[in-house]
Amino acid sequence: MWLYDLIMKLYAGAIRLVGMKNEKARLWHEGRKDLFERMRAKIDPKDRVVWIHVASLGEFEQGRPIIEELRRTHPEYKILLTFFSPSGYEIRKNYAGADYIFYLPIDTRRNARQFLDIVHPEVAIFVKYEFWLNMLYELRRRRVRTFVISAIFRRNSIFFRFYGGPWREALESFELLFVQNEESKRLLSELGFDNVAIAGDTRFDRVAAIAREAKRVELIERFKGDKRLFIAGSTWAPDEELLIRLMYDNPSLKFVIAPHEMHEGRIEHLIAATHGGAVRYTQCTPESDLESPQLLILDTVGLLASAYGYASWGYIGGGFGVGIHNTLEAATFGLPIAFGPNYKKFKEACDLIQLGAAASITTYEELAAWFTPLRDEEQTLAERSRIARDYTRLHQGATQLITSTIFPHKA
Repeated sequence: MWLYDLIMKLYAGAIRLVGMKNEKARLWHEGRKDLFERMRAKIDPKDRVVWIHVASLGEFEQGRPIIEELRRTHPEYKILLTFFSPSGYEIRKNYAGADYIFYLPIDTRRNARQFLDIVHPEVAIFVKYEFWLNMLYELRRRRVRTFVISAIFRRNSIFFRFYGGPWREALESFELLFVQNEESKRLLSELGFDNVAIAGDTRFDRVAAIAREAKRVELIERFKGDKRLFIAGSTWAPDEELLIRLMYDNPSLKFVIAPHEMHEGRIEHLIAATHGGAVRYTQCTPESDLESPQLLILDTVGLLASAYGYASWGYIGGGFGVGIHNTLEAATFGLPIAFGPNYKKFKEACDLIQLGAAASITTYEELAAWFTPLRDEEQTLAERSRIARDYTRLHQGATQLITSTIFPHKA
């Protein structure tokens, strides 16, 4: 493990250097300064701690239903939530559902021991992935009940490579592995693991709660008026170039675009390129003219999920980069959705395509071909909407299965 330790230290050093010019890297490094001192000052040695670790914001949304169910049914526990990435921590560092929220320290042997000495968890839950070798070894050595939830395993993952021995050994740390699908269970069986339960994905429970708790957004109501609305969430520049053309070809429709990152240059480009006029959410007032503009740019955080409830069609960004963002938030409101070509790592996206409620596109012509019948044929739109809504409803229940298995007795 000395080589792994060295790689971890070099990685941390590289992040520190990059942080001199990169804001995300700077937050990653600075968030771990004096980490153990801050943890000692807050975590009481007498606390009964359940530790839940997530990589970033998407995994937090998968872990959140577990946290909230645990808070409801087992108030005797204190909940520690850790993040690896600043993009999750910085947005959710004040989340009221957890008692303690910190960054995860870099995974060296010394850090793992020090972290667990302070935290002393009774239960550790990893969400989806994040298989840190030293941390899992130390949890196993201390006989801490450890689980992974909403996990997906694929043939091309590190566990099935010739050099994947340490990661295969790390899987022995888990008392039970809660996976999303039968394929994951089969692959783990090939590795000799039968302590596997198919529980599905807790995100279905989360998006159901989001739909139930959706806010009324008066400004979007005013903007939409009596017209139909197309919404695009978590978009990047390649997505937006396609959407600009779609707006031009559909002047009678209203559009909402929520960029994944609020870069002023991209927002200004969107405004300039929209022939039907555009307005920014954060610059609107009660007196603003919202009837005339064709595009509303949602340049704020926390409203996208509620905004989906006003739309008839959706587009999910990220598919021309490393991967698409959250499709389920839109699908739970019954929106047929489109996205770019990099979606195959996401089971729900593959399922929705197979069912006909979603489409992957690579060109504007493909986007227009997908959208036109949904715009012009009410029966087609209604059928695709029903499929999307039914899909999210039928896959709920993972949270209850997982929590009742890990914590079989209520307080």
